[in-house]
Amino acid sequence: MDNKTAAVKMRNITKTFGPVVANDKVWLDIYRGEILALLGENGSGKTTLMNMLSGIYFPDEGEITIDGKEVVIRSPKDAFDLGIGMIHQHFKLVDVLTAAENIVLGLEGKLDLKAAAEKIRSICDAYGFEVDPNQKIYDMSVSQKQTVEIVKVLYRGADILILDEPTAVLTPQETDKLFAVLRNMRDDGKAIVIITHKMHEVEELSDRVAILRHGQFIGDMPTKKTNAQEMTNMMVGHAVTLNIDRPEPKDARPRIEVKNLTVRSIDGILKLDGVSFTANSGEILGIAGISGCGQKELLESIAGLQPVESGSIEYIEDDGRREQLIGKDPLSIAQMGVALSFVPEDRLGMGLVANMDLADNMMLRSYRRGKSFFTDRKSPKQLAEDVVRRLDVNTPGISTPVRRLSGGNVQKVLVGREISSAPTVLLTAYAVRGLDIHSSYTIYDLINKQKAAGVAVLFVGEDLDVLLELSDRILVLCGGKVSGIVPGRGAKKRDVGMMMTKLGGDRQHA
Repeated sequence: MDNKTAAVKMRNITKTFGPVVANDKVWLDIYRGEILALLGENGSGKTTLMNMLSGIYFPDEGEITIDGKEVVIRSPKDAFDLGIGMIHQHFKLVDVLTAAENIVLGLEGKLDLKAAAEKIRSICDAYGFEVDPNQKIYDMSVSQKQTVEIVKVLYRGADILILDEPTAVLTPQETDKLFAVLRNMRDDGKAIVIITHKMHEVEELSDRVAILRHGQFIGDMPTKKTNAQEMTNMMVGHAVTLNIDRPEPKDARPRIEVKNLTVRSIDGILKLDGVSFTANSGEILGIAGISGCGQKELLESIAGLQPVESGSIEYIEDDGRREQLIGKDPLSIAQMGVALSFVPEDRLGMGLVANMDLADNMMLRSYRRGKSFFTDRKSPKQLAEDVVRRLDVNTPGISTPVRRLSGGNVQKVLVGREISSAPTVLLTAYAVRGLDIHSSYTIYDLINKQKAAGVAVLFVGEDLDVLLELSDRILVLCGGKVSGIVPGRGAKKRDVGMMMTKLGGDRQHA
């Protein structure tokens, strides 16, 4: 990068896990005063590479220099001593402690929380953070917890920061705040690396992009000299179409009608409060809301997995007959054609058995007669082969135990299995969570094919840009209540973001 000296130089970095080569002789430079976006498909080696820089893994080959001096990083403590800090997607905080207690946890020397709080406030003032040092973690929003994680590494002296999927569960307003802080840190001379799959954020935030493919370094360039299409083509190795189709709904008719649905958690917390809406066949109903606002409980209530305090959920047959779903067991609801594809942080916790292979996991689903994107009523083995082929699941074969697949590939199996069951209602939550852009577009295409086949799709997503492009209508939840239902076409991202946080008032559209 011009004649500047790189803060970090990684040369010929190689890391293997058994027969898998995660990184293959990778070269990467990181500079102070810039934001570098590290891009690549799932399994391309991005996180592994950064885990070696942050001391979680140790490279098999290669060298790392910091400010021109070769270093050996054997632990996260070594990385911190060199000014390197990584903010992971899944936060490493103790809920019952305060922000200040979490920030100083594990540091040597005398514990002085008053002095720590003053230092925390000075860091916040310098970069634009908003943190109450005395607030408990369990009382914080997702964005507040993330802020604590960033302040924690700055408190320990880090000036080389790595952020893994930093906006995965943030609202547009929270993302704007984070970006403003990251720019302030960059302008103060920090070196910042972000790992993300969101191309519009790469274009908006980063100064330079570096691309990995199959563990190898493909190239880097200034962000302003490239675009989303070119970056994606480099990541995948061939031209990829980046268009989310949104055909008009055909012959849409009510399929699921929810009235005054109220749900409490097992510990009595109100999760859904008088929720009412209709989901139509041949339509994608997007469900927007900040994390924990009731999306999970809504889908699980429809699928029969969540006890309901009051209200009504009716399934409407093609001939107009109605069946009350509340009180039915999940298997009965599934046999009616309601398929739930929920992708949690623990992807093996929802319907897949880790030690069973792909074909046996297919047998866990009850298959129905009917139209399917996949050929009707295939054997579990054939279905597994079809899912692997259609969704480009990276696996040695269908006899491979699911636990040996990467998280993104487990996710494809989950989504593909539910779609292959020929549902009339598809409930899908976080279907593309953590997936690279190429895999995500494959899933969007499958969901659109379900819509074209007359399936009523309820789509919970974390990326508002995708919800706005994919959905025909968007149901916005805030604090367990419906803030409004807006058309997907023409809806503004900012308006939906404000409705998610009660800033936009109530809005109802047909």
